[in-house]
Amino acid sequence: MAHRTKENDFPSEKDPKFAEKKEQATKSEKVKSTKTKSTDSKSDTESTEAKVEKLTEADLKDLIDQDPDQEITDLEKQVAELQQKNADLEDQYLRSQAEIQNMHTRHQRERENLQKYSAQQLGTAILPVADNLERALSVKAEDEQAQQLHKGVEMVLEHLQQALTANNIEALGEVGEKFDPTKHQAVQTAAADKDHPADTIVQVLQKGYQLKDRVIRPAMVVVAN
Repeated sequence: MAHRTKENDFPSEKDPKFAEKKEQATKSEKVKSTKTKSTDSKSDTESTEAKVEKLTEADLKDLIDQDPDQEITDLEKQVAELQQKNADLEDQYLRSQAEIQNMHTRHQRERENLQKYSAQQLGTAILPVADNLERALSVKAEDEQAQQLHKGVEMVLEHLQQALTANNIEALGEVGEKFDPTKHQAVQTAAADKDHPADTIVQVLQKGYQLKDRVIRPAMVVVAN
């Protein structure tokens, strides 16, 4: 007895319905694959939502468990720290401003002093010339030629002293003047008498000079004691 082919049996390649059955089988596999992917995607979505929900619940639990008083204390501590930092920065700023102002004032004073005492270097260089001219005049002129020379030296010294005065350089040290240690240098002492009271200048050995209010060379004097 011949074997009957079942309805669901796949036909052989020689069967005319082979191509049709093959196409139906392929479509069936694609449908199954699509359903499987859809199921997997749905599972992944549900898993992600569950994770998000779980994290959210954990965050809410942390918020519920927090101590409000402790949180306030922490915030107050942070505010205090920020206020201290702000105070420190303000102090540094004020110190910097004060230092800049001091530097400006110091620079201004130095510039004014340079202008005020600009003649000091030249005056100091000329003073030895004035000393030598005075020493030359201290020698007595015996004859007429010496007297003429004496007169010429005297005129030169006079012009030199005028030039010093024009540049605010004045002579210091006069006989009978009260001794001032800021202007005079006592190199010798002498007994005081009625003409030379104590602490007065008896003799000027070398004139001193001052430029405005600055002594550029003290006078070398003999002081009554």
